[in-house]
Amino acid sequence: MSKSSSITHFLLLALADTQQLQLLHLWLFLGISLAALLGNGLIISTVACDPHLHTPMHFFLLNLSLTDLGCICTTVPKAMHNSLWDIRTISYTGCVAQVLMILSFLTAEFYLLTIMCYDHYVAICKPVHYGSFLGSRACAHMAAAAWATGFLNALLHTVNTFSLPLCQANALGQFFCEIPQILKLSCSHSYLRELGLIVVTVCLGFVCFVFIVFSYVQIFRAVLRITSEQGRHKAFSTCLPHLAVVSLFVSTAMFAYLKPPSISSPSLDLAPSVLYSVVPPAVNPLI
Repeated sequence: MSKSSSITHFLLLALADTQQLQLLHLWLFLGISLAALLGNGLIISTVACDPHLHTPMHFFLLNLSLTDLGCICTTVPKAMHNSLWDIRTISYTGCVAQVLMILSFLTAEFYLLTIMCYDHYVAICKPVHYGSFLGSRACAHMAAAAWATGFLNALLHTVNTFSLPLCQANALGQFFCEIPQILKLSCSHSYLRELGLIVVTVCLGFVCFVFIVFSYVQIFRAVLRITSEQGRHKAFSTCLPHLAVVSLFVSTAMFAYLKPPSISSPSLDLAPSVLYSVVPPAVNPLI
């Protein structure tokens, strides 16, 4: 195949070698999906229906649940369908849609986690200015910026990736369409253009990561100055779960996208992708 336009479908990575193990993965993914749908659905409906929860923190939590639902609904249904019918194919259009949607939701989720860190920082370090810094209009603008930036970032990466000529067959080493796997099929040095976009995205993500680290340093310094043990416990119980979600998301995504090709293998490609795209949507509501 000399051009990507000649590819009508891609072959996704089979989760197991036998039909019995594939059905086991099907039930596992079904359980994770139901947990994610139930947990995030409860958060969304509760925050939307209870006026007492119409606060900046719960507003961003509602948006985070929407991104979690988007992530789980983008990747898992197709993987479950393939495991059930013992197939591996996904159409070219379906692959493009998967890349666009998963990148949109993942990018928006990371920016929302950064905004939630800012919410914690203002609430703990500058409580007097909380109402002015995080008014309803400011929260709406920040959430809209996170969603819009996520979609724009995903659109640029998707258009650039699928404009590359692909000639290394059509088998992807992943259970969903992922840019690093598609770049492996490229037979042109034009993929350096996509790598440049990835570098820009990583730099923006690194700026957000530095902001999160700096904010939590200031937060912990402020918490340690609190004389009340109950007050310290409340602050830590609010911040530590968020920090755990950020750490899991950042570490697995960085390993999946930035690991050197020399250590690439089906298992090393699969495990981090499951951790950053499937596990957080189910775990975040519990946290």
